[in-house]
Amino acid sequence: MEGFIKFLGTGGARFVASRQVRSTGGLWLKYKDTNLYIDPGPGAIVKVNSSKERLNPVDLDGIIISHKHLDHANDVNIMIEAMTEGGFKKRGTLFCPEDAIDGDSVLLGYVRKYLENITILKENGEYEIKDVKFKTPVRHIHPVETYGFFFYLNKKIGIITDSRYFESLPSFYRAEYLIVNVLRVNPIEQTDIIEHLALDDFIKITREIKPEKAIMTHFGLNMIKHKPHLIADRLKAETGIDVIAAYDGMKIEF
Repeated sequence: MEGFIKFLGTGGARFVASRQVRSTGGLWLKYKDTNLYIDPGPGAIVKVNSSKERLNPVDLDGIIISHKHLDHANDVNIMIEAMTEGGFKKRGTLFCPEDAIDGDSVLLGYVRKYLENITILKENGEYEIKDVKFKTPVRHIHPVETYGFFFYLNKKIGIITDSRYFESLPSFYRAEYLIVNVLRVNPIEQTDIIEHLALDDFIKITREIKPEKAIMTHFGLNMIKHKPHLIADRLKAETGIDVIAAYDGMKIEF
């Protein structure tokens, strides 16, 4: 094993975030000697400190935000404070879209000076931090500036964050391990302003990409009521792909 992804939250959107039906803490990615936190939503700092597996924020090298909605970025300031030991040790990089820190910023002014770097994510951008190289291949269709991630590690790992489905979306995430935010069972209407992927979208994406593992996460109330683990078992049988429904605290090694 050279790395892992720890799911510190598998819930998504406003109702699950506010009720904490599932945690919304985001993902911890470790690869070799590099630690990154992805989308520190509400409860991230609590989940890190209560994890059975020792996770210490001071070990983080950076924090990545896919977009500025609260279920993805609410705990970014406290995570930066924890990473920098209260700001006494200037360190770490924040990766985020430009609109996350301009104008209606998720990042408090006094916290900015704790960071060594702020790197703005762009469409087709390529980034490197210590042992990790990743790309933001395409801007997603979502109410705010949003990107998914493609990591070039010992496995190619794709993370499709919040987005409306569009025909070219799967072509940007041809990964061996694929993580997809699947908010709900039923497809969205063209007039829907929420713009998230549904189960049918996930099925189309996985059938086109055919990853070694396809992991569903970021569930809304609708998906949770339909029991994601049962859906995953059915899809595994139907597609022959190793489909997994993530759960809070789950760890995927690679």
